[in-house]
This record gives sequence, C-alpha cells and structure tokens, in this order.
Amino acid sequence: MRVPFLDLEAQYSETREATDSAVSEILATGRYVLGKHNQALESRLAEMHGVRHGIAVNSGTDALRIALQAAGIGPGDEVITTAFTFVASVEVIVQLGATPVFVDIDPSTFQLDPEQLFPALTSRTKGVLPIHLFGQLAPMEPIARFAADHALTLFEDAAQAVASHCKGDFAGSWGKASGLSFYVTKNLGAAGDGGMVLTDDDEVAEKCRSLRVHGMGRERYFYDDIGYTSRMAEIQAAVLCAKLDRLDEWTQKRRELAAIYLDELREAPVVTPATLEGNHHTFHQFTIRCNDRDAVMAHLKAHEVDSAIYYPVPIHLHQPYEAFGHGAGSLPITEEVCQTCLSLPIHPHLSVEQVRFAAAKVREAASNPAGIA
Repeated sequence: MRVPFLDLEAQYSETREATDSAVSEILATGRYVLGKHNQALESRLAEMHGVRHGIAVNSGTDALRIALQAAGIGPGDEVITTAFTFVASVEVIVQLGATPVFVDIDPSTFQLDPEQLFPALTSRTKGVLPIHLFGQLAPMEPIARFAADHALTLFEDAAQAVASHCKGDFAGSWGKASGLSFYVTKNLGAAGDGGMVLTDDDEVAEKCRSLRVHGMGRERYFYDDIGYTSRMAEIQAAVLCAKLDRLDEWTQKRRELAAIYLDELREAPVVTPATLEGNHHTFHQFTIRCNDRDAVMAHLKAHEVDSAIYYPVPIHLHQPYEAFGHGAGSLPITEEVCQTCLSLPIHPHLSVEQVRFAAAKVREAASNPAGIA
C-alpha cells in the first residue's frame, strides 16, 4: 500500500473550480499584484488569528525577517530561540545583524523549554522567538511572562501553525509580530512560496507594508527604509483563498488521523508526540522518536510508506552558525532529538487504512529492527 507524505494533486482536485476561476480572472484583468485576493487573504487570516493586521509577503522567511526588522531588531541585539527548527528562523536574525542565542527544547513536545530562558538572558537580549513547531503552540504563557518581566520583544515563528491555538488564543496573537509560511508543504500551502506577517501593532504593520515594497512609505517612489521585493503574487493569494475555505475540514482530518497514529503506536517502542495542555494541535507533522531510526525508515521505504526527518542536524552545528558559540554538546536534548526523530505521513488526503498500515510498519520495524526484511 502506497502511503505518500503529501498529495498536492488531491488538494488541487478539491479546490480546482474556485482556483481555476480566480486565476483565470487575474490573467484576464492583469491585476497581478496586491489586489483583492491579497486583501481577502490578509483580512481572513488576521481575523482568524485574532489580530488587526495581516501583511502578505513573498515567503515565510520574508515574513519573519520583515516582522523582526519592523519591530526594531538590529545589529548588536540578541534574540533567544531554539536550534531545532528550519534554518529560516535563525538566518533572519543573523541577516539583520543580530545574534541568535539558542536554548534547549522539551523532548516530548519539541518546543522551547521556558526553564532555559533566564540562563540565556544578557544585557544585549532584546527579543525572544519561540517556534510553534509541527502544528502546536510553544508554551506561550511562561514565555510571554518572561518576555514581559524582562522588557523583551516577543515574536512568534508561526510558519507551521496556521489555525493553531491555545485555549482560543491563536498563534500570532501573543507577541509583537509573527510570521506564517505558505510554502507548498504547509497545512495551508500556496502554488510555490508565500508568507504573512500577523500583528496587532499599528506601527509595526505600517512598517511591514513599507518594507515589503522596498521601504516605500505612504508616497510612491519615496523611501523610508531599506526594504525588500516581497509582495505576494495575486495568483498565490487566490490559490490560498480557495484552500482556506477547506482549512477547517482539512485540520479536523489531520487531528483524526493523528489520534489513530497515537492509538496504533501506543504499545510500540517509540515516543509519540505530546500535546501541551490547552493546545489545539493542527499536526503539520506527526513526529515520533525511535531508536534505530535508519532501520525504521528503510523498512517504511521498502513498504512504500514515505517518511522524513525534521531536522537531521540542529542549526547550531551547521558551519555558518558555529561562530555563535554553541558547540556540540551545548544543547544535549536538541542534539539527541535530531538523532531519533522521524516524521510520518499525515495529511487530509490519507485514508484511515493508509495510516493504520503506516503505523503497523513502524511497529514492525521498531519492535525488531535487527530482524526486519
């Protein structure tokens, strides 16, 4: 039985009519940039996440960079974050001339451990950037208290957390600004790249809108900042609006499939992902931890079950980031998780039978890695 990691063709088949109609209209009218579909997407996602402003940009990476820059992060500043993430979370800090300061994670949730924040605090610390990893929020209540107590700017990397919340407080509503990603693999994915800044701060929002168009302010061809070319293409916004109509349904399916995995793997010698109390987990990934990961992965591949490793090497051990002083052994939990984590297929176009089959193959491999064929 084939169990794919992603099924973009199935996504398109569900949204074909709305997508094709909107794209045809855009091509016919020539309104390619910052049109009504951008405005609709910004409005709908801002309302969903409980903030006043959504600013559509060209990628999730741009969303984070522009958000941090608009809120004042720059040379000499330190931003506390984690090394168990996609590189964009960290590279944007460095690109702004600031320094990433890494803290370790909770091995059961993969989220930033709030207990590690105070030891990382220095006189140069200006911000905290938790990562809402794999579809659930980081432990935002203690993180937000820490930021407030020490007059730090709280940001959120919500690239993997569209529609995720804790007790009704959505990703993007906790801090000064946050970034969403609409890369094709995300729960809400574009036909390519796309991203959005979410903020409740009027000044930050105004600056983000300027930065996405070369730093151009309220008057055309007059520049207030050194900015970027980061407008979202109108066609991408149209694709996302069509998919947004299905997002609640797709999220519920992900949650149902995750519950099946949790049940099927309950007795298996693997560590299944934990959900923090109060979190509405949207399961962008279903990530387990297991010994003999390579053997498990090979067994899955032999039975046509896809899997992936997010992330095989923590950011602090990559050559461009070694200069920030976090050598091997400095983040022991992060480093161990990178050696044992494995993400299984979870998307709304899988059947229950496919998920049970995938879980069965995990059980076989994890229970007897030396003896599997």
